[in-house]
Amino acid sequence: MQQITAVRLAAWLTDSAGTAADEADAPRRPLLLDVREPWEYELCRLPDSLLLPMQTLAARVDELDRQGDIVVICHHGVRSRQVASFLDRQGFNSIYNLAGGVDAWAREVDPAMRRY
Repeated sequence: MQQITAVRLAAWLTDSAGTAADEADAPRRPLLLDVREPWEYELCRLPDSLLLPMQTLAARVDELDRQGDIVVICHHGVRSRQVASFLDRQGFNSIYNLAGGVDAWAREVDPAMRRY
């Protein structure tokens, strides 16, 4: 498991968007795995993130791509770090924890995002 900052993740997502001319060279877009509760997800979230609350993860872990890049997200980065460690122990190859969570994203990348 690795840590990734909000600014670095924003750059990765921008780079992975690609264009018709350079799609083959663009980095692959990671799965944004949000492990917060549904009420938190409704308040604010990163675009195109997948909600999979922490307590449901063990039962649904086989739905995730073990070879793909996964960025785990929560409010401040604590729950996501626990989930990222769990996924790492389960044999996932490329796991990142969003350091500071959606709160860091709102402060450093998207100041218009709702904070709680």
